[in-house]
Amino acid sequence: MAGYDVLIRHGTVVTASETTRCDVAIRDGKIAGLGQDFGPATRVIDAAGKLVLPGGVEGHCHIEQMGSLGVMTADDFYTGTVSAVFGGTTSVLAFAAQHRGQSLRAVVEDNLARARSKAVIDYGFHLIISDPTPNALGQELPALIKDGFSSFKIYMTYDKLRLDDLQILDVLAVAKQHAAFVLVHAENHDMIRWLRQRLIDRGHTAPRYHAVSHPRVAEGEAVQRAIALSRVLDVPILIVHVSTEEAMNEIRAAQTAGLKIYGETCPQYLFLTADDLDRDGMEGAKFCCSPPLRDKRSQEAIWRGIRNGTFQVVSSDHAPYRFDATGKLSAGPSPPFVQIANGIPGIELRLPLLFSEGVGMGRIDLNRFVALTATNPAKIYGLYPRKGTIAVGADADIAIWDPDKAVTVTYDMLHDASGYTPYEGLKLKGWPIMTLSRGRIAVENNQLNIERGTGEFLARTASEAARPGGVLEPEMDQARNFGADLMPETQNGR
Repeated sequence: MAGYDVLIRHGTVVTASETTRCDVAIRDGKIAGLGQDFGPATRVIDAAGKLVLPGGVEGHCHIEQMGSLGVMTADDFYTGTVSAVFGGTTSVLAFAAQHRGQSLRAVVEDNLARARSKAVIDYGFHLIISDPTPNALGQELPALIKDGFSSFKIYMTYDKLRLDDLQILDVLAVAKQHAAFVLVHAENHDMIRWLRQRLIDRGHTAPRYHAVSHPRVAEGEAVQRAIALSRVLDVPILIVHVSTEEAMNEIRAAQTAGLKIYGETCPQYLFLTADDLDRDGMEGAKFCCSPPLRDKRSQEAIWRGIRNGTFQVVSSDHAPYRFDATGKLSAGPSPPFVQIANGIPGIELRLPLLFSEGVGMGRIDLNRFVALTATNPAKIYGLYPRKGTIAVGADADIAIWDPDKAVTVTYDMLHDASGYTPYEGLKLKGWPIMTLSRGRIAVENNQLNIERGTGEFLARTASEAARPGGVLEPEMDQARNFGADLMPETQNGR
C-alpha cells in the first residue's frame, strides 16, 4: 500500500529563504515530508533538473468584475483561474467590488456564488469599499472581516470609486480595530480630472492621452498623502501597482523611517511603455491601464525597487477586457480615452515574465522570486503558512519549473478570455511545466486535469503585516497604540 499520494523526487526545492535538493512527499493534499528515502507513493514525479517552487499567490486580479464604467471583465472564475494555474499560480485573491448604494454583504454573497461553481483553484476576496456608510463601516465590514475577508481596497481616484481623506481615515480606523489590511490605489483625482478635461476640450482623445492625463506627480503626491493618512492611526497599508520612481521613493522613505508601508508593482510597468498607447488606430486602447504605462527610465527604477526590497509583492493586476464592443470599445469603435475600460490581462504570464527577466537576467535570485510572488502575498493577506511556501503541513500547492524552457509568447498559447496579450512576441526563458493544487495534478503536459468548481474558498486570518510583531512588520519608532482612542465613532457604527 502506498504511503503517500504523490512523491516529487530529485528536484531543487526553493522557498523564500532556502534552496535545497530534497524530495517532497504529499498526503491528503498537504506536504507530509521533505527529505530523502520516502516510502512508496501512488504517483512519483521525477523533477531532476527542475525547480520545485511554491505555487504562486496572486493577490491582485479582477475576475468576473463589473468596472466603474459598467463593463464586465472578460474572464469569469473558470477562465480566470484556469489561466492562473497554467501560469504556476495556485491561489487567487480577486475583488468583491462594492459600487455606491450596494450592500457589502450582498456583493460578497454574489461573488462567492460565482466563484464557487467555477473556480478550479483556491480563491478568496478583497473587498472594494466605495460607499463607506455607517452601516457598512459599523456593521457589515467588521462581520465580514470575522468571516475571513480580512483585506480591502480603497481608491483615491475614479469618479465612482474614490474616497476623500475623511472617508479613508474612517476605513483605516476599522482596519486598525480589527487587524485588517488595506490596499490603496493612489493617484491624485483632481490633477487627473483637470488635465483630462483640458485634453478633451482641445480634441486630444486618442489612447496616448490617457498617459498624459495621469502625470507622475499625481501618483507621487497621492502616495505621500496615503502614507500620511496611515500615520495618523499607525495602520499598515500596501500601495498597489506602483509605476513611477517618485511614488517608489515615497514608499522607500517611509520604510526607512520605520513606517508600516508596503509596495506592489506589476509586470506591465517592467515590460511595456507609454509608446504602446500610441500604436496605430485604436490598438493603443489595449494598453490603457491605471496608473498608465511610463517610459524606459521608469522601468529601470521599478526594477531597482524590486532588487532593493522596496516592493514586497509583484502582482498581475489582471483586468482583462476584450478588444470589442463588450470591452475596450464598449463606447464605440473609436472612443475617447476617458471611455476606454482601464486594465490589461496578465495573470498567466506574471510568474514567467518575472522569472525570465528577473531571475534569468540576474536581477533577483530564486528566493526573492518566491518571496515576491508567493510567500510575501501569503503573509500580507493572511494565508501563510497554509499557502506561499513548501513546508510540512502546508497545502501541497507546487509549481515545477523548467528553468531552461524557451517560450515565445502568443495569445494562442494562453487561457484567459481577453482575446489578446500585450506581451505578444516576447521571448522568455523558464516556464512552469506542472502545477499541483492541494496535491492534485492540476496541469501536466499542457493539459488541465481538475474540474470547475473544485477550488476552495480561502477564509483568511489577520495579515502578518497588521499584527504587532508580524513577520513583515518594520520596527516602529512610535507608540503602537497611537490613535486607538480615536475610534469610538466607528465602534458605535457611525
